[in-house]
Amino acid sequence: MAKPYAKSFYNSKAWKGCRASYIATIYDKMCERCHRELGYIVDHIKEITPENIHDPNITLNHRNLQYLCVECHNVKTFQKHNPLRDDVKFDENGDLVQR
Repeated sequence: MAKPYAKSFYNSKAWKGCRASYIATIYDKMCERCHRELGYIVDHIKEITPENIHDPNITLNHRNLQYLCVECHNVKTFQKHNPLRDDVKFDENGDLVQR
């Protein structure tokens, strides 16, 4: 689930076009991290923040994107949080939620 400040960006024509054109560049459509599973999520390597959301060099730049499977995306996301916490989990959409 997109953060509130990013919802309009992820619903924009610019993002949808960028996402589609990036996926089109992936020959085998496999996860670019593990290469074992099909990709599922176009992920920003450098995360979108309220400060950079209007910077197309961050948000719409293919060099800042990667195509990840759900598991690799969740691992990347979870690494940003304390791995010893047991009060959080991922829901069916891959979003971090309280247990």
